[in-house]
Amino acid sequence: MEKVFKVLRVKNQLFKECLAELLGDYVLIIFGCGAVAQVTTSYDTKGQFLSINLAFAIGITFGVHIAHGISGAHLNPAVSLAFCLLGRFQWSKLPFYVLSQIIGAYLGAATVFAQYYDAIMSYGGGNLTVTGPTATAYIFATYPAAYLTTANGFVDQVVGTAALLLCLMALVDTRNSPAPKGLEPALVGMIVLVIGIAMGSNCGYAINPARDLGPRLFTYTAGWGLDVFTEDTH
Repeated sequence: MEKVFKVLRVKNQLFKECLAELLGDYVLIIFGCGAVAQVTTSYDTKGQFLSINLAFAIGITFGVHIAHGISGAHLNPAVSLAFCLLGRFQWSKLPFYVLSQIIGAYLGAATVFAQYYDAIMSYGGGNLTVTGPTATAYIFATYPAAYLTTANGFVDQVVGTAALLLCLMALVDTRNSPAPKGLEPALVGMIVLVIGIAMGSNCGYAINPARDLGPRLFTYTAGWGLDVFTEDTH
């Protein structure tokens, strides 16, 4: 068995970091989007908006715990880019991290779809739709509310992402009051939870390009079609 472990052991450090980012986002999506699938396909009888917020918060908590000691647990292209701009991360690693994050989110969405396939098909009447009363695309990606303009949607995402980055930077700032060692994952989860509770109604608080793009690409390839890039869910 020890020989098998030696063969399977990943030796390349960048590959280890990318794998950690992939697994962190994978866990985030299977819990977060899994909760959306459960709430949606049960017609809100097995969960509500708060349970979705909690699922994403706990999902990111465990995602950060998985990746933190290996990659720093960015799990978000916006976070990786911010660290690059601040000189705390290598620009050469940025595309590899971003790709790994998107792939992890894509695979997470595929897992949720496989797990909830019968429920999704039953809810949608055998169809995979983006709009209408039985739309299911929003289980995986975020879409704007019917009342929201493009400009207001842009502001919404900028404010939410800025709030996330501000709080994250405070947690890791050694010149301020950094998070106690070991509590970083839980505190990041609390940040996501409060953003969801305070800023979730307009666009679904994606605040993470990988969390949205990965599952959106999955819905496109799984049969929802190009409408996932052009339509809202109303």
